[in-house]
Amino acid sequence: MIESTSRQADVLVIGGGIHGLSTALHLARAGVKVTLLEAEYCGRHASGVNAGGVRTLGRHIPEIPLSLSSSALWHELPALLGDDASFVPSGQLKVAENLDELQACRQRVLQLQALGFHHEQLLDQQQVRERLPAMARHVTGGIWVEGDGYAQPFKAVTAFRLAAQNLGVHIHEGTPAQGIEQVGNQWQVSTLAGRFCAEHLVVTAGAWAADLATQVGEAVPLHPEGLMLMVTHRVAPFCQPVLGATGRALSFKQFANGTLVIGGKLIGSLDFPARHGEVDMARLGTSARTVTDLFPHLRHLAVNRVWAGVEAFTADDLPVIGSSRKASNLSYSFGFCGSGFQMGPGTGKRLAQLILGEHSDIDLEAFAIDRFTRATPAPIIQPAPSIVQH
Repeated sequence: MIESTSRQADVLVIGGGIHGLSTALHLARAGVKVTLLEAEYCGRHASGVNAGGVRTLGRHIPEIPLSLSSSALWHELPALLGDDASFVPSGQLKVAENLDELQACRQRVLQLQALGFHHEQLLDQQQVRERLPAMARHVTGGIWVEGDGYAQPFKAVTAFRLAAQNLGVHIHEGTPAQGIEQVGNQWQVSTLAGRFCAEHLVVTAGAWAADLATQVGEAVPLHPEGLMLMVTHRVAPFCQPVLGATGRALSFKQFANGTLVIGGKLIGSLDFPARHGEVDMARLGTSARTVTDLFPHLRHLAVNRVWAGVEAFTADDLPVIGSSRKASNLSYSFGFCGSGFQMGPGTGKRLAQLILGEHSDIDLEAFAIDRFTRATPAPIIQPAPSIVQH
């Protein structure tokens, strides 16, 4: 039986990934009464089954301010959550495998410096070898970010969940949202467990968010994909930083127990109605070959397990973050295109600031939900008075 007190809230969040939980946490820290609905269990898909990269490196330009602010929060998680969420600040390196790729890296760093961003640093061949002596000799250099790292996704999601619950957030798993409707000054969300109500609604439902947005007339060109990962058997320590590649898809790291996690937006098969990603072993093999090209000594290392989750991709490879342009007191955060895990803490904080009417220097206009359809800038629906803080 669902508690009647959790059916009515100040803010109702749909989606129990790291973005929904972070938003709920930051709102609860401000004294807001929050209820969160999750269709399966928290961290079931994109947030819990990704490669765990906490990456500012290589972000799209519009994402950088938000990603950097989120990076600061990752480094402060013990104070925020009472838990480090398994975050390891290992640094991250994106390697170049030829001179053309090294020149592309150089141009990227110069572009960011011209925009006032200095977190990405160019490394030459010798500097790469000093950090990774086992690296193949053909690597010519790369880009390094000192403050990046990795975490174990499900542990991180669980840390946010527990911190949110400790602040009074009501979380209902196995409770998919079937319909949303604004009636007067209340949002009503229908589920098989009954109806939930709140003054403000936040949609952070990943690959299923577009269906909810369509119900209020805000269509988004979004498509789901099944993303895959694999973990190898243990091997002696040789790689401390997270590793990516300039010319190939790769996300690679070695955990303290010696296992290697290999990913990099590896697209598998998908049964979307069943909410299930399928593993494609042939495509995983391509990524495995990238790893052995970079680290030849791993050629005979066996894979221990593989898995897949469901992620949402937008037409322009940028997420949807911010207020609805057609309804009041409705906010979105979804469509992170396989790269949203690192941005979860910062996006949740920024969205909470937006809902509370607080100032932030981080502009969300590049992520507006109407950017795909508008010919000219559309007026933003002004929210009702800020959420009451208890």
